[in-house]
Amino acid sequence: MKKLITKYLLFAGIILFSIKGMSQQDPLFTQYMYNMSVVNPAYATDDPGMLDMGAIYRTQWVDVDGAPRTLNFFAHTPVSERVELGLTVVHDEIGGWVKENNITADFAYVIPASENTKLSFGAKAGLSTWDANLSGVVLNNPNDPAFENQNEIFPVFGVGAFWFGDHHYLGISAPNLFTSKHIENNSSLQKLGVEAVHYFLTGGYVFDLSSNAKLKPSFMLRGVQGAPLSVDVNANVLLYDRLEAGIGYRFDKSITGLVNFKITPSLRVGYAYDYPTYDLSQDGSHEIMLLFDLDLFGLKKGYDKSPRFF
Repeated sequence: MKKLITKYLLFAGIILFSIKGMSQQDPLFTQYMYNMSVVNPAYATDDPGMLDMGAIYRTQWVDVDGAPRTLNFFAHTPVSERVELGLTVVHDEIGGWVKENNITADFAYVIPASENTKLSFGAKAGLSTWDANLSGVVLNNPNDPAFENQNEIFPVFGVGAFWFGDHHYLGISAPNLFTSKHIENNSSLQKLGVEAVHYFLTGGYVFDLSSNAKLKPSFMLRGVQGAPLSVDVNANVLLYDRLEAGIGYRFDKSITGLVNFKITPSLRVGYAYDYPTYDLSQDGSHEIMLLFDLDLFGLKKGYDKSPRFF
């Protein structure tokens, strides 16, 4: 009975948050500095011959039954001196009722901006599938049209710009310029699930504290019409180009801690925890990350590649 009540409360919360209209809807990641391609198609590494891949799994509000879970996979590689291609997949799920999949191909064109910096312009295109299985909700009126199953497909098209060097980056992007309405054909829920354009501004820098220690501050701003500006700030310390740990703050939302470790020159694993500072302060969020760099043509044999700071 308690489990059923929790599901009702969670579903009611989803409805209420959706009816608010233009709210923050894109998935959030605490380890965003290693996951830039999901929000900015212009993200580039300018590292010929390397296929950079990664995955992040995030589970929110761990003590709430049916809470959101998100899985993200991304890969990108230079295919010529100035062109980089990538693939981004995001699976978002809420309580087994609502599932959304975003699959996009990324294109970035990189040009020199100065002797030590480059500027890339990018675009992403693909599809988003949205599935709502509401038939399992127990109702007084089993024929209520508001709780019919929904299956929809929407196009995705986004743009971005990314200015970067060996020790810094600054990016601006809109990962999807199209808006969409879920369940828009249902007269009783015309306002439910409206998705708006999200805008991102990201930046980071690497300060050399010593030969074996580096400070890596970073930030991410997310904006969407009808919702407060969301701001993430982080400060990480990298030791011996192998162990990294840091703290962060998502304004009025959560305090975060993260750590990652380079197991091999090609494999890095990470973990992050969010402690909410709002009403659900007893429920935290967990995030696990894997980064893998594959040397496609053996170009890096005989020496270590530059550390992957971002």
